[in-house]
Amino acid sequence: MDKKLVEVCFTPDDYEYFKGRFEIVVVIDVLRATSAICSAIDNGVSSVIPVSTLEEARILQSKGYLAGAERQGQIVEGFDFGNSPYSYMDPKLKGKDIVLSTTNGTRAINIAKDAPVVVIGSLINLETLVNWLKKQDKNVLCLCSGWKDNFNLEDTICGGAIADELIASGYFTSNEDSSVAAKYLYHSSSHNYFGFLKSSSHRRRLKKLNLNEDIKYCLTPNQVEVIPILQNDKIVPLDY
Repeated sequence: MDKKLVEVCFTPDDYEYFKGRFEIVVVIDVLRATSAICSAIDNGVSSVIPVSTLEEARILQSKGYLAGAERQGQIVEGFDFGNSPYSYMDPKLKGKDIVLSTTNGTRAINIAKDAPVVVIGSLINLETLVNWLKKQDKNVLCLCSGWKDNFNLEDTICGGAIADELIASGYFTSNEDSSVAAKYLYHSSSHNYFGFLKSSSHRRRLKKLNLNEDIKYCLTPNQVEVIPILQNDKIVPLDY
């Protein structure tokens, strides 16, 4: 049996190189968009509508949607919330459709939206996602959201974790140096993500905003058993 490919793409800017070769794209923004989306879906939110611009978010908000927006790690004035995972644990949000626009994550989702399948990955749903991916018999691309089209550590580590687990199953292989590097970073950090990422740019950025609780939550693996999937421009729970 031919092995399937799993590769790690460091930033959305690099996506064109990989585009069209993978049936499944896993979008990753550990700190914090994809962790927040997993948290929302786990809490019973009906759907998350990812939009790239604040203008799109404001238009949908004016139509009655609850809307979250984050830029530079902070809630944008005039919106209901940002991209803290804790914002989406409110029981009042169950059954609601929510609009979300973030600096990196929602943009990456929309860049990949023409792929056959787009799912949302983070450390908090890592085991559930990997177990599902193993069963799909499809080529998988881990698309890291990065920070403003620059490489970042936490997304790459998560992509490396997914790639490493899939390759260890014996059903996947990888060819790209980006995937090799991601796997090495994962192996170097897996004993202590929080400590390893202490000096990372985005962790420092969020720490200055007093968001340490968000950081701890996002860097703690396997807290939820959901796989959010993009369907008709909305992120909904995958029925697996």
